[in-house]
Amino acid sequence: MEEIVFHHALPIQLRFNDVDKFGHVNNTVYFSFYDLGKTEYFASVCPGVDWEKIGIVVVHIEANFVKQIFASDHIAVQTAVSEIGTKSFHLIQRVIDTKTQEVKCVCQSIMVTFDLEKHESMPLTEDWIEAICKFEGKDLRKKKN
Repeated sequence: MEEIVFHHALPIQLRFNDVDKFGHVNNTVYFSFYDLGKTEYFASVCPGVDWEKIGIVVVHIEANFVKQIFASDHIAVQTAVSEIGTKSFHLIQRVIDTKTQEVKCVCQSIMVTFDLEKHESMPLTEDWIEAICKFEGKDLRKKKN
C-alpha cells in the first residue's frame, strides 16, 4: 500500500471528560476526534456544499489503537482521502502526538455521499472529485478493471 501523505491536520483540545479512570483517553472518544477531522477536511476542501441537502455517511469504520493518549498530550487528527469511487470514497485518518509525531491511532473509513431529501446514496459530484484530487495532489479515482 502506498504511503499516505497527510495535507490536512486539525489540532484537538483534550477535555476533562475525554480521560477515563485509567488516566488515558477512552477508546470511544477517538471517533469524535475523527468526526471533527472529517468536518474540517470537507469544509476546507469542498466549500460551498449545501449540507442540508447532501450528506456524507459512514458505511464502514475501523480503528487500530497504537499508543495511549494521556490528558497532558498534545494531539492532532490528520485526514486524507485515499481512493474515490462513484458514490463512495476511502478516508484514512490518524491521531498523532504533535510534539513527537508519534502515531496514536489509525482509522480507515468508507464514506458514501447521501441525498438527504431522497434518503438514498448519490454519486459524488465531479466538483467534489476534482477538489479532493487537487487537494491531495493526485488522481484518486478508482481504476476500473
